[in-house]
Amino acid sequence: MKYALILLTLALLQGCAGAVVLGAVSGAKMANDERSVGTQLSDTNADFQISSALSKHNDISNQTNITAVVMNNNVLMIGQSPNSMLRDKAINAVQGLQLGGKIHNQIRIGNPTSFTTRSNDTWVTTKVKGRMLNENGIDVTRIKVITENGEVFLLGLVDRKQADLAVDIARNTAGVRKVVKVFEYVDVSKD
Repeated sequence: MKYALILLTLALLQGCAGAVVLGAVSGAKMANDERSVGTQLSDTNADFQISSALSKHNDISNQTNITAVVMNNNVLMIGQSPNSMLRDKAINAVQGLQLGGKIHNQIRIGNPTSFTTRSNDTWVTTKVKGRMLNENGIDVTRIKVITENGEVFLLGLVDRKQADLAVDIARNTAGVRKVVKVFEYVDVSKD
């Protein structure tokens, strides 16, 4: 720990604070992640593939608010579409990529959310993550929190105890309308 502080201090003195902090956080997150490094890289690549596939369709880009999050080769699709035709077109575009995992369709039929709603969603995500950070028994680096129109989606490879605790925290956070679990469970006895 002492050596890490010395290295951090030296880097700060040289003006590399942002790079050091980002590198340290990213390194800690990768080290604590239950996914292999290969799977983490595959998930990141799949995120880019999905964004690219959806952006090729002007009607999806211009009329919907659809995004995807990839975790352990599984895809969570969230957002809004004004009709089921565009929602299904987006799902089919992602299915055509043959990423190998499940596709969780959580796209709601309705008008895309406003900037104000999306800003509020960012605030809700921050509050949920902050509350998780302050809770013993939960490793926040293993859980992704995404908020879409007041719905909080929880993803990660966690044991059931951590999942239950994360759900309880999210449910009891102001501004959360609904909590959706998209967890995969790991056996805690392996640790």
